[in-house]
Amino acid sequence: MNEQVGELFVQPRRELARRVSGGIEVALYWSPLDDSTTVEVWDASSEETLAFAVAPDRALEGFYHPFAQLASALDELVPVADE
Repeated sequence: MNEQVGELFVQPRRELARRVSGGIEVALYWSPLDDSTTVEVWDASSEETLAFAVAPDRALEGFYHPFAQLASALDELVPVADE
């Protein structure tokens, strides 16, 4: 275990899995601070990164099918009224 000045050191997040296919890199992370999971998708052609939270019980599904998971997450968004 890592210790710093007698205190427990907790990493902000841990990489659980990574894969690359067709110029798309997908990584799955877990945060021990709040037990949350996130998926990050990096597109080599545009050099853009997309990151989104995913429920822990759907983390592997989000990792293997990030765009489908993101589309279903967008269905759950609440529209914001225009000001």
